[in-house]
Amino acid sequence: MRPIISFITDFASYALKGGSKFRIWMLFLGFLTLLMFFGAYEQFTKGMIVTNYNDQVSWGLYEAQFVFLVGVAAAAVTVVFPSYIYHHQDLKKIVVLGEMLAVSAVFMVIIFIMFHMGRPDRLWHILPGIGIFNWPNSVLTWDVLVLNGYLGLNAVCGFYYLYKKYTHQEVNKLFYMPLVYISIVWAASIHTVTAFLINTMPSRPMWFHSMMPIKFISTAFAAGPSMIIIAFLVIRKNTKLEITDNAINFMSQIVTWCLGIAIFLSMSEVVTELYPSTEHSASLHYLMFGKHGLFGLVPWYWVSVLMMLGGFTILLIPKLRKEYSLFLPIACVLTFFGIWIDKGMGLVVPAFIPTPIGEFSEYTPSIYEIINSLGGWAMGLALFTLLVKGATGVLLGEVKYKGKLASAGWEPIIHSKEETYRG
Repeated sequence: MRPIISFITDFASYALKGGSKFRIWMLFLGFLTLLMFFGAYEQFTKGMIVTNYNDQVSWGLYEAQFVFLVGVAAAAVTVVFPSYIYHHQDLKKIVVLGEMLAVSAVFMVIIFIMFHMGRPDRLWHILPGIGIFNWPNSVLTWDVLVLNGYLGLNAVCGFYYLYKKYTHQEVNKLFYMPLVYISIVWAASIHTVTAFLINTMPSRPMWFHSMMPIKFISTAFAAGPSMIIIAFLVIRKNTKLEITDNAINFMSQIVTWCLGIAIFLSMSEVVTELYPSTEHSASLHYLMFGKHGLFGLVPWYWVSVLMMLGGFTILLIPKLRKEYSLFLPIACVLTFFGIWIDKGMGLVVPAFIPTPIGEFSEYTPSIYEIINSLGGWAMGLALFTLLVKGATGVLLGEVKYKGKLASAGWEPIIHSKEETYRG
């Protein structure tokens, strides 16, 4: 028990220490979090009336974050899969960082689900044994299961490995590897189930097609790795942890081809919906060109298109894609925010416009929704920063157990540089 307590305290103390850039970053995130607490208080005491949701548009900014962040969480598999299936040695050394991203992303997903509920104190209504957990009939209960399962898998895998590294012990492969393989399959399932959550609604023609799950997966595997690449570049610049060009190049290729597939699927959707231009095309037509004098989402759509095409153009040129100080970060930022718009304001909101009976009602997020969303992201990024910082300390050997383990006759195994690869 003592090594576990020591691991927790050493990990936390290392994660909380840092220079001026770290403190400024954490203070900024803390300020946004405080704003979120104010917004949450206003919403939970006054009700959903403080948001701009209405009878026609009942999903908005919160659900946009939820849908997008599930994809970011699933994208951790783009690091785990090549590490253990294809034995990519450069990624194997740092695969735990991807698992830390998955934990942080699911944490943010839970925050936005709470805001979406309006009354999170009534969550007990769906708890098994206390309320009615409508499984397997409800797709929403499947989403609850896969998200919490994925959170648990990544937390166990990530911290188990870090603990073994911390105490200089070998990983128990009979315990560890099955969890890794399950998490790989589970990653695809969480975003597939999220797609099923919306594409099983025939009253929303914009969602009601079988292409939605594969579009969700392709956009997830473009946006998530974009964030991972940015994190890798920041870590490489500010720490001694070795993140090779080969690892970054591999991730950037994943972004390139998944983004290309996502753009192709979007183009196919436009042609399929607008070429015959039936009444089922009204939502997409409104999103792209406006309708009946309403065009609030039109700028969002075209900005998203320009961002994704701009990022894809840069990524297609190897010379630019391998320019780590300028063009690659620009491409990743364009991809990340382009998909954030495409899966958020460009997917969630327009499906409600028009309503099934033909009503048009525009939606613009309220100030409370904006500050709550910024605060949710701030809390997730703060958690990700601390988890990655602590994990980096363990990987570098700067956080390690200095005591003796209780096992009789056991001697710590000191790994060589080549043996520190996971698995």
